[in-house]
Amino acid sequence: MNESVRQVPSEALPELKDPRIGFVTVTGVETSADLRHARVFVSVLGPERKLEATLAGRSAAHGALQGRIARELRLKRTPQLTFEYDPSVEHGVRMSKLIDELAPEE
Repeated sequence: MNESVRQVPSEALPELKDPRIGFVTVTGVETSADLRHARVFVSVLGPERKLEATLAGRSAAHGALQGRIARELRLKRTPQLTFEYDPSVEHGVRMSKLIDELAPEE
């Protein structure tokens, strides 16, 4: 179920016409057992102010995303979406840079 719910915002976010929403990747979704709530984890590329603008844009698009999930998945209940920043991609990039700095040059 998590993967099905993850797929809809992954496809819908790039189609939104809100200029505040930058390059966003949906990294995962955790739905509650009763399917009333879904935590959508996202990663945003860019500076922190871009992150804040993207979070605001996503909040404004909440209804459109929830409606699309209702139409495409045809669930008995449509989960209430909450968006959370996932820093794992940023940490991965940082770790790669640190490894590159420590690796001897050939």
